Amino acid sequence: MGEQTVAGEQAVPTARDHEERIVPATVVHLNTLLDHHARYWGDRDLRSLHLTALVQEFPTTCLVAMADDGIRGYIFGFVTPDHVGYVHLIATREDARGTGLGRRLYAAFTDAARKQGAQRLKAITSVANEGSIAFHRCLGFAVREVEDYNGLGQTRIVFTRTIDAD
Repeated sequence: MGEQTVAGEQAVPTARDHEERIVPATVVHLNTLLDHHARYWGDRDLRSLHLTALVQEFPTTCLVAMADDGIRGYIFGFVTPDHVGYVHLIATREDARGTGLGRRLYAAFTDAARKQGAQRLKAITSVANEGSIAFHRCLGFAVREVEDYNGLGQTRIVFTRTIDAD
């Protein structure tokens, strides 16, 4: 299958013989994600974490995986002044799980963050989010529990990983 891409897009063949394009997220994408929130997050309501400002201000590190059947997944983050690529959200649609899409999204984010000078990656999750903990471990992240990370009594799991130089 021939792969054609538009500037800034990365074509990635999937197991379903479709093409995914990982592209910068727009406000239209964000609104679509919010309209279909449960397909990515199930019963967890994380809509308040989907900040328009992230998409507006960090277009190279807020990415969506587009295919013929819509947005299959996304990763939103930014690079801090301390050279950390911080992943604020990553999710895959329920029918795209297990295809390696999460890894591909992280690879695209890492590449974009590296180009902006990031030397490390960081993400956080709740202590109860076993799927996220297992996923980040598989990606080579160090995992540590930090008490009061998100305020008094709000323990979080903090993931960190060095970005390998090319």
